[in-house]
Amino acid sequence: MTSPAPASPAPALGRARVVAVVGATAVGKSDLGVALARHLGGEVVNTDSMQLYRGMDIGTAKLTLDERGGVPHHLLDIWDVTEAASVAEYQRLARKQIDALLAEGRTPILVGGSGLYVRAAIDELEFPGTDPEVRARLEAELEEHGSGALHARLAAVDPQAALAILPSNGRRIVRALEVVEITGLPFTANLPGHDSVYDAVQIGVRMPRPLLDERIALRVDLMWEGGLIDEVRALEAQGLREGRTAARALGYQQALAQLDGDYDETEARAETVRATRRFARRQESWFRRDPRVHWLDRDPATPAAEMLEQALALF
Repeated sequence: MTSPAPASPAPALGRARVVAVVGATAVGKSDLGVALARHLGGEVVNTDSMQLYRGMDIGTAKLTLDERGGVPHHLLDIWDVTEAASVAEYQRLARKQIDALLAEGRTPILVGGSGLYVRAAIDELEFPGTDPEVRARLEAELEEHGSGALHARLAAVDPQAALAILPSNGRRIVRALEVVEITGLPFTANLPGHDSVYDAVQIGVRMPRPLLDERIALRVDLMWEGGLIDEVRALEAQGLREGRTAARALGYQQALAQLDGDYDETEARAETVRATRRFARRQESWFRRDPRVHWLDRDPATPAAEMLEQALALF
């Protein structure tokens, strides 16, 4: 069936000039974001930290061109896998894109589950500076003791930050501990109140945990069946193993371990499912703390048109 052409911006938005669709992985944010963009005459701005990486498609469930339904998507495929992620740089790029869309009379639809990136895009969020000596010392400790030991230390000084950061994400753990040491405050204390620099509405998508767990397991199966190992082999040639952020992404870390012989395929899939479910819990916890999020309960059996109607009713 041919999809209807995008409509002009809807006056029902009122002051909500920027829309963010947030929630845990695999709940269906991307499809809803496309539907909202088509209805509101908008364009999608990616807020998934791993979809920023060029070539990381299967393991991040990046929408194909067909799945985007003709809706322009921005801030996808902008970094090489060797580049370390920078929330500050993402903030600069996201705001530039949001401002450009607003100037054109288009509605920016932010879509993704990376909570800090969402806040960086729309909130009054400034990033503390860095101290090369502190950073170098912490990175040396990371190399010697591993991310697990540093994550345990972070949990002791800032439990909320430890909840939001994966134990395998050594780079973000180092940054959080660096901020704690430099400022004398927990990393999360450096996050501002819930004050947006835009007129924005945040729509949270959620579903019962058993159902979400099933969807995550299915997604992981589809990743392997869809060629994740071949994708990782190709990215290896582009320096994936040297990428301090990309190489630790869910699915990619496990696929590399499979290629190394540390896991067989069954073990790699199972570990990806376990790690992704843990990550989904962290995402849910992060977004639940934001009182501005309007929650939409997702039922996969609900027709897409009805889900869109429910979302628009939240404005």
